[in-house]
Amino acid sequence: QVQLVESGGGSVQPGGSLRLSCAAPRSIFSITTMGWYRQAPGKQRELVANITSGENTYYADSVNGRFAISRDNAKITVYLQMNSLKPEDTAVYYCNAIDVHGPNGVYGDVWGQGTLVTVST
Repeated sequence: QVQLVESGGGSVQPGGSLRLSCAAPRSIFSITTMGWYRQAPGKQRELVANITSGENTYYADSVNGRFAISRDNAKITVYLQMNSLKPEDTAVYYCNAIDVHGPNGVYGDVWGQGTLVTVST
């Protein structure tokens, strides 16, 4: 029943920037870990970055230094600032949340429906 709402995807030129957002419903109390995965055509879904409630972060080597993940615990929202975008960044980006605490209990692993990022000339 819990659905993460993603926004910010779109089409940009190489070198451009996008900022992805992912928000949980207002009823959600907290989320332990939030992050972003991506899946390019013909490839497996891969972890891009994640961040814990304690602000510990992880970045895939392919995006380290270009992307920045952050979270707003009051809004229970996670962001992914994507700079210096490359064509290889083209993928559907999925928001992920682990241990989602809400009025009906705890959900172990929740996903968004994905937002498309296209980087091309």
